[in-house]
Amino acid sequence: MVQKIQTNLWFETQALEAAEFYISIFKNSKINKVVRQGNEGIVMAVEFEIEGQVFVALNGGSNF
Repeated sequence: MVQKIQTNLWFETQALEAAEFYISIFKNSKINKVVRQGNEGIVMAVEFEIEGQVFVALNGGSNF
């Protein structure tokens, strides 16, 4: 199956928490990748999958 559309979800700072919540309630789901920035390891993006559908959760803040 080829996925043609990738859903992106925008958060202030809760991208990882949201992804963890989604994979906790849906079967056949997992976190594929966590992108961190800086020495503090601040989460910038999380790629996760639910039933083969890939999603990206972004921490963009309210400035954008």
